[in-house]
Amino acid sequence: MSRVRTRPTRDDTREKLFEAAARVFEEQGIGGASIEAIAAAAGFTRGAFYSNFKSKDELIIAMLEDHVEQSIGRIRDLLERHKNLADFIDALKTMDRSQQDPLGRSPLLHMEMILFVARAEKRRPELAKRLRARRKLVTDIIETTARNSGRTTILNPTWAGALVLALEDGFRLHRLIDPETTPPDSFFRAIGDLQRAMGISSA
Repeated sequence: MSRVRTRPTRDDTREKLFEAAARVFEEQGIGGASIEAIAAAAGFTRGAFYSNFKSKDELIIAMLEDHVEQSIGRIRDLLERHKNLADFIDALKTMDRSQQDPLGRSPLLHMEMILFVARAEKRRPELAKRLRARRKLVTDIIETTARNSGRTTILNPTWAGALVLALEDGFRLHRLIDPETTPPDSFFRAIGDLQRAMGISSA
């Protein structure tokens, strides 16, 4: 009896292209990576690539969008289980990245891709939409943990969310440029220092 071959779904194909693109970007650089190399690394033809994406830029935007959606889902789930700020931060520090999307596993590649897309002015509104979604997430975390601890936030939560996200992205960029003087835990250390400076306990 012959085996019945099942064709990969569109989601399966896109996921394989995301994984392959991340590997090729890290090996060859985003600018130097060709569509042919990405398709070959995924085990597909050039035609299979173009049946899913019109260009490398469109692939990158899709990867960034997928990453933001997955990250928001994971972190909201974490917040449901750890409503206390100290517990939430501890859980965030120890989160297993091994099963995450390629950009979740490689925050530095995520930053490189954002910078690559930001060079094209016409693409910036798409980045802005995802940036606002990330800010909203951080704002919700601040409001939820403050409410659960019975505290009133000193700063406007929306502004505080923007500050926290700027710190995270800033330290990612610093680590990308100078990993020797930017430890992996720089962001969490900065958050702890800010809490102490403002007289805020995470407990």
